[in-house]
Formats: sequence, C-alpha cells, structure tokens
Amino acid sequence: MKSVFQIIVAVSLAAPVISFAQQANTPVTRAQVRQELAQLVKAGYNPAKRDIGKYPADLQAAQASIAAQHGTAGGAKPDASK
Repeated sequence: MKSVFQIIVAVSLAAPVISFAQQANTPVTRAQVRQELAQLVKAGYNPAKRDIGKYPADLQAAQASIAAQHGTAGGAKPDASK
C-alpha cells in the first residue's frame, strides 16, 4: 500500500513537469513577427490606434478573422511557412 501511495505522489509531482516540457517555446523570428503583424493589419487591426478601451477586442477580432480564413479555431496563429 505504501508503494502505491509513493507511485501516485511521484506521478502527480511529475505530471506538471512533463506537460511543461512539451510546450513549444521556440523563438520567433523578426520575419515571422512582421508577417503576423501584416496579416493583422490586413484583417482590420490598426496598431497605431490609441483607443485603449477597444484594444483587446480589436486585436481579438482581427485574430478571429485570420483564424476563420485559415480554417482554425480559437484564434490560433496561422502557420508562418504558408
């Protein structure tokens, strides 16, 4: 019984570490950032607009528009290789 408890504790402690290690934290290139910004501007987002009250909604609307064009859900970023 003690060994089962130890295994459960070990697995529960290791799970967050394993899930964190699976995240892709690759650096983004300048070209990828410029491409994403160009797509956002084309979708209607204006980064120069100073309306702080509408900032998140404007950006999210542009991201949703891009996601709809690429057939992805949840505002996922489009593949930079396209």
